[in-house]
Amino acid sequence: MSDAVKKAVAALIAALAVQTVGGLVWAGGAAARIATLEQRVGEQRLVAERLARLETQGEATAAAVERIERRLEGAR
Repeated sequence: MSDAVKKAVAALIAALAVQTVGGLVWAGGAAARIATLEQRVGEQRLVAERLARLETQGEATAAAVERIERRLEGAR
């Protein structure tokens, strides 16, 4: 092989190695971002469940207050 061909092959191999390393770094960063997003979604799911329970409790409290008010009005 000529010197120019050897240099071209070496440059091609170096470029492929750099691209492969870059791809692996990018994939690692993407995996970290995905893990962070999954954690946030899990936290939001817990908050949504708590909010749903609070809404239910609030509705039950409002109904109880309404019943008490009706009884007090009827007692007059």
